[in-house]
Amino acid sequence: MQLDFSPAFARYEAIAAEADAAFAKVSEMCPDFVSCGAGCSDCCHALFDLTFIEALYLNHQFNKAFPSGPARDAVIERANKADRDAAKLKRKAFRAGEEGVSTRDILESMSRERIRCPLLGDDERCVLYPFRPVTCRLYGVPLEISGEARTCGNTGFAPGERYPTVKIEKLQDRLVALSQEVVSALPTRLPLLGEMLVPVSFALATDFDNDYLGILTEDDMVQIPEGPAPQPQRQPQMQPLQATLGASAPSSDCGSCGQTAGSSACASCGGSTSWVLPGPDGAPSDKED
Repeated sequence: MQLDFSPAFARYEAIAAEADAAFAKVSEMCPDFVSCGAGCSDCCHALFDLTFIEALYLNHQFNKAFPSGPARDAVIERANKADRDAAKLKRKAFRAGEEGVSTRDILESMSRERIRCPLLGDDERCVLYPFRPVTCRLYGVPLEISGEARTCGNTGFAPGERYPTVKIEKLQDRLVALSQEVVSALPTRLPLLGEMLVPVSFALATDFDNDYLGILTEDDMVQIPEGPAPQPQRQPQMQPLQATLGASAPSSDCGSCGQTAGSSACASCGGSTSWVLPGPDGAPSDKED
C-alpha cells in the first residue's frame, strides 16, 4: 500500500512556520541578545526527541536529499555513533535513578550533555537546514519548559531578567496531536505509534515502510468467522489522509499578550509571553500574567 503523507506534511510545515515566526518576533524585540548565526552549532549538540510526524517528515526529506552514496553513508555513520553515545548516557541516567538521584537532577545533568547531531556537517552547518525540527528552529531564544524559562548559554539573555518567551510545549503538544491523527488514519496494528518520541539519529536510519508502520494487509483485514453460518465481511476502508487530516484550529487559550488572534505569534503564545530567566541558583521563573 502506497501511503501519501503530503497533507500531514503540509500541516507540519505550517507549525514549523509558526516556530520561525515566533523566533523572528523575539529576535526583533531583543536584537542585541539573539546570537544565532551561520557556523554556530551549539544547538546541534543538544539532546532532544522528535514526535512521530517530525521523524516521518525528516526521514522523507533525508531520503530525497541523500540517495544511496557516500554522502548518505556518512550521515548514517554519524547517526549510528550518536545512537551509541545516547545509549551510554541513558545507562548513566538509569544508574543515577537507582542510586536515588531525583528525576529533576537527572534531567538537569542530561541537559548539559552534548552529542553531535548526525546532520551537522564538517563545516559546522546543518545538511538539512531548511527541514530542521521545530526544536532547532527555536533554540537561541528564551523558551518556557516545564514552567521555567531557559535559553542557550551563548546568547545575551541575562539570568534574572524578564524577556519575551516562547511556549514551545504548546507547539509540541500540537505536533503530538497531529502525529496521533496521522496514525489514526492508517490501517495499522500499532495505534500507539503516534505517541512515539525518537532522536534525530533514529529518524534518519529507520525505514518507515509498511512493515515498520504495522500496515494491515488484505489477509489481516478479512475476518474468518468460526460459526456454522458465516456472514459476509466487509473490509475496512482507509480514509484518505486528505479527508481525515483537516486544518488545525487556532488555540482558544488566549491572554492579553497583544498578538492578533489566530496569527502565528498568537498560536505559539497561548497567553503570557514574558518570563524571568532563572538565576545561577536555578530558582524557578516568575511568570507575568
